[in-house]
Amino acid sequence: MMKDNMEKITSLQNGRIKQWMKLRQKKERDRTGLFLAEGEHMTQEALDAGCVRTLITDLDDPAFAVPETVFVTEPVMKKLSESVSGTHYIAVCKKTDPEVRTYERLLLLDGIQDPGNIGTMVRTAVSFGFDAVWCSPDTCDIYNEKALRSTQGAVFHIPVIYASLPDVIGQLKKEGVCVIASALRNAEEMSGIAPADRMAFIIGSEGQGVSQKCLDSADRILKIEMDGFESLNAGVAAGIIMYTYRKQNSLRFVNIKFTKD
Repeated sequence: MMKDNMEKITSLQNGRIKQWMKLRQKKERDRTGLFLAEGEHMTQEALDAGCVRTLITDLDDPAFAVPETVFVTEPVMKKLSESVSGTHYIAVCKKTDPEVRTYERLLLLDGIQDPGNIGTMVRTAVSFGFDAVWCSPDTCDIYNEKALRSTQGAVFHIPVIYASLPDVIGQLKKEGVCVIASALRNAEEMSGIAPADRMAFIIGSEGQGVSQKCLDSADRILKIEMDGFESLNAGVAAGIIMYTYRKQNSLRFVNIKFTKD
């Protein structure tokens, strides 16, 4: 609750506001290790994950008790928010060091540029029990506001790591992981590839597909059987593959809600 003697930040020229505005830029998120999570649901997910540093709100009596709560006016909140519908909560969060504990099911994203696609893939990976997501350096930043929102909080439930995928593939093979790339040409039909104990799947961008280096490094190349059409949205293709090769009898259903903010 806002104390009677506590002032709200009313100016967009306030130093802290200007610093938080910079977190819309990837280079600033990389430099500081901070990112913004908007909306009540995302704030709750971030709090549960223990990564909230500061809560920004334009409500005098917020629903969350955060030690460092900064009160702002409605115009300042609207300027800070990138949500079309607006929000009353923005959490300034600290990135956590991802830790991969098991290697049964893994997703590798190669050059995915669309923030909605990467967010959807991360959310799907959590829903189907995948253990981690690796992204090539040229894949969209998962902490991009639209990508983060598309995860619906799933980003707080799975390690998302940016690294050179050929290097990652080499390490996964040493761990006994069967690495399978998704492509249309020189590929086996998905129905002919049986589930294995440890599997990793590479999904490429819709425009470029999986890079040649990753294709050359993969153990097998998979294509989804389609009737009369040879193109799927990358997020849809990833969802089909992850559902097909999900951990049997161990689906992880996470309470990820659809919200307006």
